[in-house]
Amino acid sequence: MINLADKKILVTGGAGFLGGFVVKKLRERGVPESQITVPHSSECDLRVWENCMRVAAGQDIVIHLAAKVGGIGFNREKPGEIFYDNAMMGIQMMEAARQEGVQKFVGVGTVCAYPKFAPMPFKEQDLWNGYPEETNAPYGLAKRMMLVQAQAYRRQYGMNSIYVIPVNLYGPGDNFDPSASHVIPALIKKVDDAKRSGKTFIDVWGSGSATREFFYVEDGAKGIIAAAENYDKPEPVNLGSGTEISIKNLVEMICRLMDFSGGIRWDPSKPDGQPRRMLDVSRAKKEFGFHASTDFETGLEKTIAWYRGRRPPTFTEQQHNREFA
Repeated sequence: MINLADKKILVTGGAGFLGGFVVKKLRERGVPESQITVPHSSECDLRVWENCMRVAAGQDIVIHLAAKVGGIGFNREKPGEIFYDNAMMGIQMMEAARQEGVQKFVGVGTVCAYPKFAPMPFKEQDLWNGYPEETNAPYGLAKRMMLVQAQAYRRQYGMNSIYVIPVNLYGPGDNFDPSASHVIPALIKKVDDAKRSGKTFIDVWGSGSATREFFYVEDGAKGIIAAAENYDKPEPVNLGSGTEISIKNLVEMICRLMDFSGGIRWDPSKPDGQPRRMLDVSRAKKEFGFHASTDFETGLEKTIAWYRGRRPPTFTEQQHNREFA
């Protein structure tokens, strides 16, 4: 087991959605703020080799979370950028860590790396048994290369490099920008916008038949840190909740939690994405005792409350707040 409290830790993507929670959990683990480095993309482009060397210098552990990522629409619009940016950041960051003598590299992959028709639930040994779902493939394969690199560096250089695969994350602080958001924040915003404008329906991509596993972001951060502390093997490790829900049931749950009684108009001309997605999470439990602890509905309620607290209130909401303050 690694004692993180006395380590210098670089968290790429540490200012992002998942990264912010990883930094928070590191602090709770006793790591002083002065020992955590968080490079910001506006000032430190990790596609540039010199920047990778600069931020890796003097670090004991690198947790590589930085990524260019979005929903299905974003993936279809910018596949080249998504592949190049993610591949370059991962390859260069791990090589810089090796050259700087970093003790441990924690590569954070993606469930999008799994084959489109992998047996359910997804087991780590099936990662290479097929091609990813087409809209996710550039991102998934760029991230999958980090596993190849980690295992190759372990064999040739003895580098302690591990690779974890979190499933779809959600929670407070998620990206609610419709041009790049994933399904849960996109749906929350759609329902909220409909309620605020008085619309009697929402439009949703696909047929609703696809299924997904969702993983509360705070649990995701805990899983990554548990792996950083306790896992030192070459095989990849899934991180998730181990539960599955259809997009149809997800939409209905969000509508119920947000008290929206309007209609749902499905657009089957738009892609569903991968037909099913759920991880086998037994390896994480066996190897370092990790299991998710946040109930899905509870996590959704927290996410909805966070979003409602961030966006400006409507005139009607302002009136209500004054009357019941």
